[in-house]
Amino acid sequence: MLLYYQELIIGRPEAVYFYEVDGRGPCWAFEGEKKFLGWFRGYLLCVIADQRTGKDTFNVYDLKNRLIAHSLVVKEVSHMLCEWGNIILIMTDKSTLCIGEKDMESKLDMLFKKNLYTVAINLVQSQQADAAATAEVLRKYGDHLYSKQDYDEAMAQYISTIGHLEPSYVIQKFLDAQRIYNLTSYLEKLHEKGLASKDHTTLLLNCYTKLKDVEKLNVFIKSEDGAGEHKFDVETAIRVCRAANYHEHAMYVAKKAGRHELYLKILLEDLGRYGEALQYISSLEPSQAGVTVKEYGKILIEHKPVKTIEILMRLCTEDGESTKRESSSSTYLTMLPSPVDFLNIFIHHPPSLMDFLEKYTDKVKDSPAQVEIHNTLLELYLSNDLNFPSISQASNGVDHTLKARSGSLVMPKAESKLKSSADRKDTSKERDRMERCEKGLRLLKSAWPSDLEQPLYDVDLAIILCEMNAFKDGLLYLYEKMKLYKEVIACYMQSQDHEGLIACCKKLGDSGKGGDPSLWADLLKYFGELGEDCSNEVKDVLTYIERDDILPPIIVLQTLSRNPCLTLSVIKDYIARKLEQESKLIEEDRRAIEKYQVCVLLLLKFISP
Repeated sequence: MLLYYQELIIGRPEAVYFYEVDGRGPCWAFEGEKKFLGWFRGYLLCVIADQRTGKDTFNVYDLKNRLIAHSLVVKEVSHMLCEWGNIILIMTDKSTLCIGEKDMESKLDMLFKKNLYTVAINLVQSQQADAAATAEVLRKYGDHLYSKQDYDEAMAQYISTIGHLEPSYVIQKFLDAQRIYNLTSYLEKLHEKGLASKDHTTLLLNCYTKLKDVEKLNVFIKSEDGAGEHKFDVETAIRVCRAANYHEHAMYVAKKAGRHELYLKILLEDLGRYGEALQYISSLEPSQAGVTVKEYGKILIEHKPVKTIEILMRLCTEDGESTKRESSSSTYLTMLPSPVDFLNIFIHHPPSLMDFLEKYTDKVKDSPAQVEIHNTLLELYLSNDLNFPSISQASNGVDHTLKARSGSLVMPKAESKLKSSADRKDTSKERDRMERCEKGLRLLKSAWPSDLEQPLYDVDLAIILCEMNAFKDGLLYLYEKMKLYKEVIACYMQSQDHEGLIACCKKLGDSGKGGDPSLWADLLKYFGELGEDCSNEVKDVLTYIERDDILPPIIVLQTLSRNPCLTLSVIKDYIARKLEQESKLIEEDRRAIEKYQVCVLLLLKFISP
C-alpha cells in the first residue's frame, strides 16, 4: 500500500488499485505479488515477487503512455527507497542497487529506434520541454510518416512545427503536383499564423489557381487579421492573380489595400475598362487622383480624351471646391495642380492638349503657370502639323503598300479617287492650320496687354516659333511691339511684299508719330539692290525722303544707280525739284551775303575817325 498525495495505491496479486477521496480510481492489471510500491517522478514502481525462482522483478511503469519504462530481475528486495534523485533497492543480503533515470535525449533516441514517436511526443510534452524540442520530435515523426507515404498524417505533424521548423523543409517535400492539397493546407496555416513570406503567398495562390479552387481563393483574398489588414503581401497577391487571369480578385485586393495605382493598372492594362477607370479616379481624393492621372494619363487620353480632360479640369480648377476655399483666389490657385504637371500625358495627342489648355485658359485667367501655358499653346498653334509623326509615317506606308501591290494594274479612275482624297485631306489640313494661326495671333496680342512691359509668354520663344513655322503675321506683330522696326521691314523684304513694305514704312517711318524716318533710307537701298523694275515704288519712296529731307540727292543717286532696271526718268522730277530748291537756297544765301556786306561797310564808316 502506498499513499501518494491525495491518492491511495494498493497492490494486490491481480492488479494495482488507485483510490481517490471520492472513491475508487483507475485499476492497472499487473499480475504477481506486489512486495513494494513506489512513485518516482510520475512513474509507478513495483517490486513483484516470483515464487518459482525466488527472485524479484523490479518494474518502472509509465502509466501515462501505458508502457513499461524499465524492467529488471533482481535478488530478493528487503527495502525500496527514492532519495537523491535515484531509486535505491536494498536486498536481503545487505547489497544495494542504485537505479537512475536516463536523460531526455537518451530516452528519445531509444524511442526513435523503436519508432515509438507518439510516446516520444507524449514524453516531451509531459516533461514540459521547450517548443523547439517538441517541434524536433514532431518533425521526426512527420519524416517517418512521410517515408511510409502517409502524407496526410505527416502534414498534420509538420503543421504543428510551424514557427520552429523552416517552411522550405516541408515545402520541398510536397512540391509534387500529387501532393498539392497537403501543400495548400500547410501554406494556409503559415498565413494564418502570420509567418508567410512573399514567396509563400505566391506559392499558395498558384496552388489555388492550379486547383481552380475559386471558393478557397475568395476566402483567402478576403481574409484579414485582427487589425483589419491582409495576412499576405498585397503586391505579391495582385501579381499572381493577374498572371492567372483572376483580375477581379486582384482588383479586390488592390482596392481593399488602397493601392489605387495597381487597381487602375488592372483596369486599364488587363481589362481595358477605361470608363470604369475614370469613374474610379473621380472618386479619389484630389491628391490621389492627380498622382494616378500622371501615371496612367497617356492611355486614358488615347481612349477617353473627353472624359479625361473633364477630370483634369476638375483637378486644376475650382470646380467642386469653392465651398472649401477660405483664402484668396490667387492663393487658392497655387494650391491646385498646374496643367503643366500633366503635359507629358499628351505627348502623342497634341490636339487633346490644345483642347485642354484652351478650356483651362478660358476658365482661369490668373493662373500662376500662365506663362508656361501660353508658351505651350503658341507651340501648338504655330506648328505646321499637329499629327504625331508615326501616324503620318503609317499612312505613307499604306500608300506605298497599295502602290507596290497594284503596280501598273491601278486604273486611272482609282488614281483619281486617291488624288481627290489626298486633295481633300490637304485642304482640311491647311484650313486647320490657318485656324490655329489665327488663334496664335490672337494669343500673341491678348497676352501682351498695353499696360504690361513684358508679355505673358516667352517673347524669344515666340519669335523662334514664328520664324520656324514661317508665321509672318506673328513676327510682324512681335517686332512692331518690341519697336524693332528694321526687323519688321526685313520681313516684308524677305517676302518681296512691296505694297506691304511701303505701307509699313508709312506707318512706322513717320517721325511725327514717333516713327523711325531712317526706314525710308533702308527701303531705298533695298530697291536700289533689287535688280528689277520698281519705278513706281521708288517714286513713292522718294516722295517721303524728299518730304522729310532724309538723304541728300547725291546719296539717292548713288543708291539707285546700282539697279540697272531703273531709268533716269524715275528720278528726273525729284532731281529737278531738288535743283530748283538748291537754286532758291543759293539765291537766298547770295542776297543775305550782299545785305551783310552793306551792313559791314556802314559800321566801318561809323567807327572810323
